[in-house]
Amino acid sequence: MAAQSATGNPGRPRGAEPQAVADLPIRALVGLGNPGKGYAATRHNVGFMAIEQLAARRLAAWSSKFNGQFARCRLPGPVGDVDVALLQPMTYMNCSGHPTQQMLAFFGHKPGELLVFHDDLDLPFGRVQVKAGGGHGGHNGLRSLVAQLGSNAFVRVRIGIGRPGAGGVAGGKGGDEAISNWVLSPFGADERAVLPQVLDRAVAAAEAVLQAGVRVAMNTHNAQPAQAGTKPANP
Repeated sequence: MAAQSATGNPGRPRGAEPQAVADLPIRALVGLGNPGKGYAATRHNVGFMAIEQLAARRLAAWSSKFNGQFARCRLPGPVGDVDVALLQPMTYMNCSGHPTQQMLAFFGHKPGELLVFHDDLDLPFGRVQVKAGGGHGGHNGLRSLVAQLGSNAFVRVRIGIGRPGAGGVAGGKGGDEAISNWVLSPFGADERAVLPQVLDRAVAAAEAVLQAGVRVAMNTHNAQPAQAGTKPANP
């Protein structure tokens, strides 16, 4: 199943302490999504959108590698620019961990040196937050990453997509099916109008992690309100 589930797994790993993640420099960035034109504009693919925006700004060239789309670029670090790897897994959301693990193993990077862009049901559309470690929250892409890496100690840039109307809330009428339909549906017209600014904020949050560390990035970006001009969407 490509979409995330409505509820988390009760047996998921406990969250990593932020300081355990923050001590390592970021060497690789992954955007989560599903391959193919049919998924390109959907809410579940906002992780792909964010890493594509970052790559375009840095004139990074994509190529096929690690069962995904791979690129390298330089980003500002704490002291000068640092070389980082970029990846969009092409295995569908629920198998994202396989290509990510291959890439990290190839370069000898640890899970704590990874930053992941992903969509998040629990944040309203337009909200962007940095998170260090934690569980998968029912997100199948994160679930696969935790399983394949054997660790949840990676940094996440959470990009809010909100939830559908009351009938689609987890545990309510529709449940998992309504959530699946929601995340695999395209953004509404109002959302599309401000989506570029939301992606700008996601990229800025990732760059802040590289340059200033997780704690500073969290303090700077997590308190920001949802993107101005947005409003709750209905399916």
